[in-house]
Amino acid sequence: MGATTQEVIADGQKYVMNTYGRLPMVIDRGEGCYVWDLDGNRYLDLVAGIAVNSLGHGHPAVVKAIQEQSEQLLHCSNLYWIENQVKLAKLLVEKSGMGKAFFCNSGAEANEAAIKLARKWGKGEKYHIITMVNSFHGRTMGALTATAQEKYQKAFMPLLEGFSAVPLGDLEAMEAAIRPETCAIMLEPIQGESGINVPTQEYMDGVQALCKKYNILLILDEVQTGIGRTGKPFCFQNFGLEPDIISLAKAIANGVPMGAIVAKTEVADCFQPGDHASTFGGTPIATAAGVAACNILLDDEFLKNVQETGEYFRAQLRAIGERQPGKIREVRGMGLMIGCELTGSAKEVNAELFKNGVLVNTIGEHVLRFVPPLTITKKQIDDFIVILENALAK
Repeated sequence: MGATTQEVIADGQKYVMNTYGRLPMVIDRGEGCYVWDLDGNRYLDLVAGIAVNSLGHGHPAVVKAIQEQSEQLLHCSNLYWIENQVKLAKLLVEKSGMGKAFFCNSGAEANEAAIKLARKWGKGEKYHIITMVNSFHGRTMGALTATAQEKYQKAFMPLLEGFSAVPLGDLEAMEAAIRPETCAIMLEPIQGESGINVPTQEYMDGVQALCKKYNILLILDEVQTGIGRTGKPFCFQNFGLEPDIISLAKAIANGVPMGAIVAKTEVADCFQPGDHASTFGGTPIATAAGVAACNILLDDEFLKNVQETGEYFRAQLRAIGERQPGKIREVRGMGLMIGCELTGSAKEVNAELFKNGVLVNTIGEHVLRFVPPLTITKKQIDDFIVILENALAK
């Protein structure tokens, strides 16, 4: 007989570092858009590993790919060519219109690679990178420096030199921050960790124009927005942008750890052997999962359904606001990356949702973040809307 929930939590508190605020549950298994805890309770999962399990839990194509590859070869060094890595790179390049890919293991690692590539492109003369206030790029030292939020940075000073941050949406402040040594502007197409903040088309056009005017790179952090999350293969395609580097992770292998950057050829070619590497980057097992997942996630018909389902989800949330005036301040997002800003406490509403079998993520005091599997159905959305409406009514 296995351990109980209480035993797992007790051992976890004793042996695992206290780096997460965890709910008092142990997820035991998952299928599609649902997970079950050790006690047999079922939950509708609208977190999906924070936009990771975009095909849901246990998708047959991904499971099959992992099973078959695990029997053949789990790992080999990047001193040799890896067929699935090449297949995945080709798929990402073709769908993005970029040039070449590099593989690593996480979003933070992808952003570290993007920062290094931009500085290598700058040839030692250009090294300064402009990021956005309230951005989030990861917790390793380079990515943390790029993350312009004091709450994440203050305990780890001093940070790296060569970064400055400006408010999202302020093109004048961005242009004023550009120096002769500036090599790149780095931003998320949609700010995820600070509340699902969607910039305007005019602003994004302005950012692109500044990059061209001053001959600096545009780095887009698509760790959360990429791989179909917003209804396009990559979020920058919603804005018609031409980035020089994009960083990816989360959904790319549907739960198997993987990150990547994809860059224009002339930028990508700045990396030469010895400039950057990752022992576990693009392994046979990870890229097998990645190929299986991305072949589905980047399919045109699949993405069309993501757009339609996302529009439906947002419409149903706004309808609650009409039925319960004063409860919902704003619904925003693209595709199935949705923020619902409440007038009251998001944490209290989330606690009520948890009691009623729904997993949701909160951001700050007032925002509920929805990043469910992209396979979620309108029926599942309808079921959730009833539960959310009852929670708000309380």
